[in-house]
Amino acid sequence: MKVSFVSTSAISQTLRFQMMRMQADLVQRQEEATTLRLSDPGKVLGARAGSSFSMTREITRLEGLIDSNSLAGNRLKATQDSLTQLGEISQGLLSTLTAAMSGVNDTAIVQAEAKRALESMTSVLNGNFNGEYLFAGIDTDVKPLNDFTDPASPNKAQFDAQFLAYFGFSQDDPAAAGITAGQIDDFLDTVIEPSFMGAGWQTAWSNASDQRVTSRIAPNETAQTSMTANGGGMRKLAMTTSVLSEFLAISLGDEARQALYKQMTATVGEAVPEIASAQSEAGVIEKRVKDASERISSQIDLYKMFVNDLEGVDPFEASTRVNELLTQIETSYALTARIQQLSLLRYLP
Repeated sequence: MKVSFVSTSAISQTLRFQMMRMQADLVQRQEEATTLRLSDPGKVLGARAGSSFSMTREITRLEGLIDSNSLAGNRLKATQDSLTQLGEISQGLLSTLTAAMSGVNDTAIVQAEAKRALESMTSVLNGNFNGEYLFAGIDTDVKPLNDFTDPASPNKAQFDAQFLAYFGFSQDDPAAAGITAGQIDDFLDTVIEPSFMGAGWQTAWSNASDQRVTSRIAPNETAQTSMTANGGGMRKLAMTTSVLSEFLAISLGDEARQALYKQMTATVGEAVPEIASAQSEAGVIEKRVKDASERISSQIDLYKMFVNDLEGVDPFEASTRVNELLTQIETSYALTARIQQLSLLRYLP
């Protein structure tokens, strides 16, 4: 008969290795009890792990779309607020001009309102959100509108050059007081309007791009999520405020002033609905972005449900496994301590 020798050292080493295995298992079980997900899906699910990983990757991609939609929605909300301000500016100017044509307001009041409207319009169109200009189109790092109140600005220089070329004298020349109603109508129709509504606008007034920011708001849907200062309503409001500011600084005759009021009332009257139309368009896009985010959220919930079916862990079972491992480890510690106390010296006489 063969006798095998068993030493306390061999037993101790076996228990130590078993302890290391249980401690590693405990870390995994504690992670599962905390996250309620398998700590190693690939090991447990096998071939089905590919489906789980694909759905998890899709969840991450869709969550990225929701984040970008949130930014786009906030940008559109800020744009809506700015367009509301532009609408109020144009409505206020229209009311002032209507009263002036009836002889209620004097020239100083109209001029002051025009200058205030010009400054407010410039400030609104040059507004930014998160460091990006709202009305710059795709060139979000470029200030959209040049400041007409700055004597060195290109749009002020353009107007002065056009005035001088047409009338033969500058605005501050005493001869300007003799400008007739017919001259004003012709100047506005043949010089100013083509300049603002044509290429002259982007030559001197606007630095904005005609192309608007296009965002992907859903896996198969895109939307233009910005506005541009090159819209017709913005141009007409700029034309009205700048022309009034310049011509009302001249001591025009009554007929010439009434001709100016008539032309500018018609122009700002066209700007009001065009700005409102731009605001409506922004509102429709904002609703599309919101609806897309809601649909994506539903998709994410569905994917998460499928992933949970594959990788989910029963919380009661996970907690029970952790407790069992803790009990086994504590028992192993106790046995190890008892074995280490064994010695032949205790049995020698």
